[in-house]
Amino acid sequence: MYTRVTQRSISITSLAGLQSNLDRLGKLQQQLSSGRQISVPSDSPTGTVTALQIRGEMRSNDQYTRNAEDGLGWLGTIETSVGSALATVNRVRDLTLQGISTGVSGPDAREAMATEIEQIRDGLIQTANARYLDRPVFGGTTPQTIAFDPAGTYTGDSTPVVRTVGDNSAVRVDLTGPEVFGTGSTQLFAVLSDIVSHLRGDPSQLSSDLGNLDIAKNRMLTAVADVGARYNRVDGLRQTADDRILTLKSSLANVENIDLPKTVTDLQMAQVAYQAALGATAKAIQPSLLDFLR
Repeated sequence: MYTRVTQRSISITSLAGLQSNLDRLGKLQQQLSSGRQISVPSDSPTGTVTALQIRGEMRSNDQYTRNAEDGLGWLGTIETSVGSALATVNRVRDLTLQGISTGVSGPDAREAMATEIEQIRDGLIQTANARYLDRPVFGGTTPQTIAFDPAGTYTGDSTPVVRTVGDNSAVRVDLTGPEVFGTGSTQLFAVLSDIVSHLRGDPSQLSSDLGNLDIAKNRMLTAVADVGARYNRVDGLRQTADDRILTLKSSLANVENIDLPKTVTDLQMAQVAYQAALGATAKAIQPSLLDFLR
């Protein structure tokens, strides 16, 4: 039993084949001109899902990088401020030792020392009100623009400032005023006030004041070490996020972008195949009604 093949069926089949070849040729030309193998989701549903997942992870890591940079700004400001304050505290310590030395400093000299330490205290309060992006770095999350008032009283809060800089990695990027400058009788500004008062009225108390000053200084040294460790951690996590973004960009390029040499070769082969199909089809559908009547 034979299947009857008509001229019409040959024409339809041939034209369908030509259209298929032409579609492939057009798709390759579009890929080559755009440089992308996925222009619409239907080009590769699986590749589209993968690309969307990669882009989502890239956005997350971009945010981690921005958070880390903000955190480094906070920590860098704190480190600079505390380092500057420590240098000034060392000057106060030298003056206090001079005041303790009997027979070396008279009333006029001690008054000059007291005046200098008063100026230092005012400058340290300004340092304690250091700001980053108009927020006091020693004030916690306070909405105010200062962490200490002119009297040296803490006006901030104790809520930590935290930045998320990686998957399950949240780092605190602040130190509150009490953590750096202390509280009570060993608070730095209170100690400085006591030193000024005792230089003017009771030098015998300066030895006790010196001990309190050393406590305040050691607290600040601990704060500097803590901030330095956190700075290094945040900087490392920022670098990790940057490296991850580069890796994701490479993965995204593999999913979305064409392999240029392969695409050029495929296009040339498709052009040859299309030309060959045109020639074969022309011969297949060449007979006309007159050919059948002959």
